[in-house]
Amino acid sequence: MKKSLFLAVMLLVNGVAFAATDHYVLRDNNHVYHLKVTKLAEDIKVSADVDFEPNADEAGKHPCSADIAGEAKSENDSVLVMKRQMEGERHFCTLNIQLTPKGAKIEQSKDCSYFAAGICHFDSNGKELIKVQ
Repeated sequence: MKKSLFLAVMLLVNGVAFAATDHYVLRDNNHVYHLKVTKLAEDIKVSADVDFEPNADEAGKHPCSADIAGEAKSENDSVLVMKRQMEGERHFCTLNIQLTPKGAKIEQSKDCSYFAAGICHFDSNGKELIKVQ
């Protein structure tokens, strides 16, 4: 019985040891981007969320928040692609994530506007989200 319990605990500890989560954040004036990438063995999960308050050049616009999450595929060591379909629709949001040692850049497909409306968007516009240490 003790051996079985010990083996179960060791398997649990080993599974946790291979999990890694990285957080990336960018504050661009009144726009805040957050990206979370979790790698567990071969599985990669990506979560992106944004909180936007209108900047001076966006007068009259409304604040917004949006998030999207799903499984990602690794194209190579530094590129992740997450594709998510809107429930009951034919629209797919694709996030292309370029990872660097210090951060990440996000590009979004056109249909991501169905997930993030108004002034909100997941695209970092070429700016790098900084990796949180």
